[in-house]
Amino acid sequence: MTTLTQLPDDYVQNPHAVHDMLRAEGPVQEVRMPRGLKVWLVTRHDEAKTALTAPEVSKNVVEGGHLMVLHSADPEQVRRFEPSFSANMLNLDPPDHTRLRKLVTKAFTARRVELLRPRVQEIAAELISQLNDGDEVDLLDVFAFPLPITVICELLGIPIDNRDDFREWSNQLLSFGTPEQVQAAGGAMAAFLLQHVTAIAEAEPNDTFFSALVHTEDAGDRLTTEELVSMAFLLLVAGHETTVNLIGNAVLSLLRNPDQLQILKDRPELIPASTEEFLRLEGPVNIATFRYTKEPLDLGGVKVPAGEILMVSLVAANRDPQRYENPDQLDVTRSAQGHVAFGHGIHFCLGAPLARLEFDVAMTQLLARFPNLTLAAEPETLVWRDSTLIRGLHTLPVRLA
Repeated sequence: MTTLTQLPDDYVQNPHAVHDMLRAEGPVQEVRMPRGLKVWLVTRHDEAKTALTAPEVSKNVVEGGHLMVLHSADPEQVRRFEPSFSANMLNLDPPDHTRLRKLVTKAFTARRVELLRPRVQEIAAELISQLNDGDEVDLLDVFAFPLPITVICELLGIPIDNRDDFREWSNQLLSFGTPEQVQAAGGAMAAFLLQHVTAIAEAEPNDTFFSALVHTEDAGDRLTTEELVSMAFLLLVAGHETTVNLIGNAVLSLLRNPDQLQILKDRPELIPASTEEFLRLEGPVNIATFRYTKEPLDLGGVKVPAGEILMVSLVAANRDPQRYENPDQLDVTRSAQGHVAFGHGIHFCLGAPLARLEFDVAMTQLLARFPNLTLAAEPETLVWRDSTLIRGLHTLPVRLA
């Protein structure tokens, strides 16, 4: 029997070295994750795009969730996800996915997102106005987190007073918490969102995004209460986690590459286009959400049997040297088109335009106000969050100047 590659315990602290080793051996390998789950891990760019779109692959967590127990080294430690969060687009295949995506897209238009720009600029300016030259702060805490969570709470019509609760619940749900912690956080968030959805549904429709989502129809079809709770969860968590960590990871990359920071300070008009390079180099999502093979799948000549958990590392795919030259180097002038930081195919991130807008505003205002900010800790002392899904720091200490 072949011995499976066991990913090291410190995998989340330095996944790139592990990905480089695996990618050199082949496009996909059967491995055991740090907590003992047996999966097939995809690390090359072309095969990642195939895995993200292949009809042999399913995202239906209700039908395939039992595989988490089947392939776990310790079934008792498998985290039971909150059932009321399962009815969203991320966890469904066509035609159910097609129906939900169509309804949500009707409310979440590009025009509606672009109309948010003045408000995002206002929120960013307000946060920056509270900071002073010479301050040593955790940039995640004072800027990268409050900006997108304020935006998404306003979009959903949720009181901003609850944002610290959401941060705590989100951390528990996306990191390696105990099954009990995950269940408690999921239950608390589900109860809150159910109450919120019910209140919006009973109120008169208005022009806010979430009211539009609650009341939107397509040929008489509407989202059910369960679907709305699940969608609110997805928007709330994905809507702030991606941007928080995109901003944090980008600032760290710039502070470690002062020549690239200088380019953006000299030419701030490059910031919008540079977003793609930051997404490619150190995107906010490492391993994409749950997938499994319904049928055998060929990935670059490797046969993945049916009934296997398929994990796609977006971070690894985006550093594939067969796709990008000098993939481990930050180059803010690079054309990084074709990266998979937001996924690929029908599950491509619906909130990508909002994340890009928030990043553009955040970086433009931050570098304009504090062009000489520096890292206030040694890079090797920074700790990455204990999650294979989220690629983000616990804290980012900086000195403002």
